[in-house]
Amino acid sequence: MTVTLLTNIGRLWTGTDMVSNAAVILDGDRVAWVGSGANLPAHLPGVLSDIVDVDQVENLSGGLVTPGLIDAHTHPVYAGNRYAELALRASGASESEITAAGGGVSSTVTVTRGTDPWTLCNAVRERLRHWLLAGTTTVEAKTGYHLTRDGELADVRLLRSLEQEPGMPRLHVTFFAAHSVPPEYFGRPADYVKAVGSWLDDAGAAGADSVDVYCDNHQFTAEDTQWLLSSGQAAGLRTRMHACAKPRFGTVRMAAQLRCSSVDLQHDCGEDDIRALADSRTPGVVCPPSILASGRTPPVRALLDHGVPVALGTDHNPGVSGANSVALAIGLAVAMFDMTVVEALRAATASGAQALGCADRGVLAPGCYADLVLWDADHEGAFAWSYPLKPSKIWRGGAEIR
Repeated sequence: MTVTLLTNIGRLWTGTDMVSNAAVILDGDRVAWVGSGANLPAHLPGVLSDIVDVDQVENLSGGLVTPGLIDAHTHPVYAGNRYAELALRASGASESEITAAGGGVSSTVTVTRGTDPWTLCNAVRERLRHWLLAGTTTVEAKTGYHLTRDGELADVRLLRSLEQEPGMPRLHVTFFAAHSVPPEYFGRPADYVKAVGSWLDDAGAAGADSVDVYCDNHQFTAEDTQWLLSSGQAAGLRTRMHACAKPRFGTVRMAAQLRCSSVDLQHDCGEDDIRALADSRTPGVVCPPSILASGRTPPVRALLDHGVPVALGTDHNPGVSGANSVALAIGLAVAMFDMTVVEALRAATASGAQALGCADRGVLAPGCYADLVLWDADHEGAFAWSYPLKPSKIWRGGAEIR
């Protein structure tokens, strides 16, 4: 194990507090000590017999350091693009007009199904690499563009295999076969719901961490969603929800009652929904890049004021958001949601870890993964100025990413 001392940190966001003139000691792939540089320990049980036993010292020249950022909502497993559809939408075309022109989720499903596994793997690898190089060390990654048993399970295995490669972020894999009803099940949505429910045990065995359901007027009903999420819990999976339905569906309150790990894209939630999330401490995930495109803004300030943990995602997907920088999401969150920079940083670190159920990241504390970012700035206010702020150095598990 290599013991590394990172010293002369001007500003350190630990995930819970901001520390000035800080230092961090890394023991292999874990954090061993965090605090003021003036309080560096001479002895650290299990790590140092004396401070001179540090293997290497890195002077960070007064820079800003945070935990590795966490993207709590992404859709990276797809082939092709939907640029023409995006141009139509920008020209004022309705969703029905876009669908009639061959766009929508089904168009990505068609292209993804027709892409050979090697080409798909290379495309996903390149996308994930961009996340890490932008300072995001953990990515929640959904399947959802095959919509067949074998295709969705293959996507889970693909993500798990990529995570083991050098230069990849950590992944939290979400099984998202309930993204849309595929064309072969047209007119038989109940049959597809039953089929997806039968795949959940296999999804867990393949390496999925969570199951997600797109609960919306045109996708899966509240009843479908409740049954699938309950089935996912029985299969040992964490549960998430695309809570895009109108309030009359009661999806947000349902997610709170089910103790979902997160409720995402809750654009239309009202006071009762917010109170339900607050009472259950269910995290909400908001995605500024896709909200810019949709124009549907969740009540983030009200969520925070009621004590709801709020996490950030990019919602990277082929139809709406090509963003793969959580630093960009931080800047947008400050501008769009009346969040302070520290609130946005918390959403991108500690609250993101909470939404994923990962207590070993998102904070810099003894025993947590040594995932850190040195930013090209000396103060956290730079996130609200540079879109996105660029990292100077990135460590994943104590190893510097080059």
